[in-house]
Amino acid sequence: MKLSTLILLTAFVFVGCNQTETDSQTETNTTVQTAVVEDVYQTPRDTLNNVDTPAIWHGPNGEHWLLATAKETDVILAYDATNGEQLNVLAESGTGIGQLDRPNSIAIIDDLAIIVERNNHRVQVFSLPEFESLGYFGENELEWPYGITVLRQNSDGYRLFVTDNYETEDEMVPPDSELGRRVHEFTFTRNTDSLSSEHVKAFGATSGDGVLKTVESLIADVAYNRLLVADEDSVQKNIKVYDLDGNFTGQIMGEGIFKYEPEGIALYSCDGNSGYWLTTDQGEENNFFYVFDRESLEHIGTFTNPSTLNTDGIVISQASFPGFPDGGFFPIHNDGNVSAISWKEIADKLSLDICME
Repeated sequence: MKLSTLILLTAFVFVGCNQTETDSQTETNTTVQTAVVEDVYQTPRDTLNNVDTPAIWHGPNGEHWLLATAKETDVILAYDATNGEQLNVLAESGTGIGQLDRPNSIAIIDDLAIIVERNNHRVQVFSLPEFESLGYFGENELEWPYGITVLRQNSDGYRLFVTDNYETEDEMVPPDSELGRRVHEFTFTRNTDSLSSEHVKAFGATSGDGVLKTVESLIADVAYNRLLVADEDSVQKNIKVYDLDGNFTGQIMGEGIFKYEPEGIALYSCDGNSGYWLTTDQGEENNFFYVFDRESLEHIGTFTNPSTLNTDGIVISQASFPGFPDGGFFPIHNDGNVSAISWKEIADKLSLDICME
């Protein structure tokens, strides 16, 4: 098993400076620097929405949309990504086409918004900017779906992975032997105003270090044939690395690093297959974002934002757009809204590269 470097984080963060602290509960003398970054804006806050996952769409006609799933109100919140102003509320509650029930995760690829609905046990695909449903799939295979990652196969075809956090009747994690369906793979093809789909397989280790206990976020990286799956189990607290065929690779990212819950995962891609993984360590009082090297999976930095706590999903834009000439990082803040942070702010504090699309 390839283990990332153990990091030790202080529970106290001071605004406007970088801090170095040692965790007295550990037996090593390792120290790490936690950078404090400021946000550009925060979207309007309403905790009744129970906001979970953000996504960014840069349209062909100058649109810059920041979308976020609202699990409690069954809608998608649309903001102007340049300034955080709310533009629209999309969809409505229900079980029919175009309706949503507990939308948990969202991914955007090309002009498609792909949404996981936990309570409808399905994945629904919408076209942008109209936000018209092209159809849904997975209702016969998925029990309790959460996270999603999407890859393009050809001009009209896509490959999709979705986590399934099914439980026992008493709402507990099933035995390891029953966890072989923690991730599902689908393919789908977009037609003019509809789509066709196929369930390829379900997978997940049923013994050993690759068992996925409590799953939500996941993300694929074709360059390294990797599928990173966050395991929020209270004991494991790490990110397990599978290949795109569904096999556990033996690699684990963030072992011993996460204090709270591994949550959102986002890839920052640079030339030559270099770049960074950004992850959330979701805490209600102390909330951290960890940066890992894309290739080696080693931990290389940590940052926090004083205005952003209890983060679920995150998304990165590597496009240059008004207010964010070097791209931006967008994390959820405590179930109610989205924070916006300039990538240059993060890169300057942690000596990271700036790589634009």
